[in-house]
Amino acid sequence: MMLYPPVADLVDKVGSRYALINLVAKRARSISAEAESTGEPLLKKPVSAAIDEVYTGKLTVNTAEIGGSDR
Repeated sequence: MMLYPPVADLVDKVGSRYALINLVAKRARSISAEAESTGEPLLKKPVSAAIDEVYTGKLTVNTAEIGGSDR
């Protein structure tokens, strides 16, 4: 089974698998919450939509959030 887009391409755009998973999960929850609050049906699953946004460059990582806390 071939996944599209390839995970390696997504990781290259984001920087690490950890960042990719966190970014996609956070955006998918946001997409789901927006759809629920407006009552609009989703045309595709929230995770698929978030992955598409990463692949097309509409969604990127904020490196300040990844850096951790300043203690």
